Amino acid sequence: MTDSMSLTAPGVGHPVRARIRWAQNGVAWGFLAPYLLLFGLFWLYPITDALWLMLHDTRQQPALWAPLSNLSRLWSDPMLWTALRNTLLIILLQVPFMLLLATALAVALASPNLRWRALHRFALFVPVVVGEVAYAALFRLLFNDQFGAVNQWLTSLGVGPVEWLNSPHGATAVIAIALTWRWTGYNAILLLAGVQQIPADLYEAARLDGASRWQQFWFITLPRLKNVLLFCMVLSLIGTLQLYTEPALITSGGPGDATLTLSLYMYRQGFRMFDFGYSAMVAWLIVLLAVLGALIQFKLVGRED
Repeated sequence: MTDSMSLTAPGVGHPVRARIRWAQNGVAWGFLAPYLLLFGLFWLYPITDALWLMLHDTRQQPALWAPLSNLSRLWSDPMLWTALRNTLLIILLQVPFMLLLATALAVALASPNLRWRALHRFALFVPVVVGEVAYAALFRLLFNDQFGAVNQWLTSLGVGPVEWLNSPHGATAVIAIALTWRWTGYNAILLLAGVQQIPADLYEAARLDGASRWQQFWFITLPRLKNVLLFCMVLSLIGTLQLYTEPALITSGGPGDATLTLSLYMYRQGFRMFDFGYSAMVAWLIVLLAVLGALIQFKLVGRED
């Protein structure tokens, strides 16, 4: 009784509670410290260092303070515009088709008539966990112009071989196909989670009213998947703007510069030309494009709840 009264008595309880509160905060900060240390080392420092580099001309040693030099190079660099055009082309070719396919697969996976659903979901998700180098080498072999399995199959159908990796359009198509194969299942699983949240009563009521399957999808499923689709669209946009692995390992940015992307161009400027200031400027351009693209999608597709 005395101890409990002493904790709440005026002039005594408040300092005790304050010490307990400080101790609890200290424990919380102690658990957060490793994460904050790693965040500062691998996220905060690179971001601030990229800002510093962006404002300097690193072609000279020591680096020269020139806040507008790298920015002016962006507008007059034809290779940058080529990389931007190639990146946007891949986005337009791949992202809408991938999300359309992922939506169809999500609806199919949610069907109560589908057997072995767990196995199908696992099979769709497997491409995401395959190593990037391994799957890039696989696609490079599959679409090889001379002995690739795809051209052999096309020849057997009488279509004839296609110059996949040695033509600009073919190489861009290979990149889009590879991205679709890798990320369709991932987005389908996300969309499946959204489909499973839709009340079954809505479909039952629609069936009683005579609605067809297409009408149920168009007026029930699709509107209620709007937010999940928006999430997938934003993730796909950001991921494709950072596209590096596939053009670097499958096509090497070629033929010519047909599959040169912004991230691959950023890498070449930084680690081949050692122009880290301009490379940092390209990196921040990617960030700006990702933010603008996300804002546009939120404006066009999103809604206020």
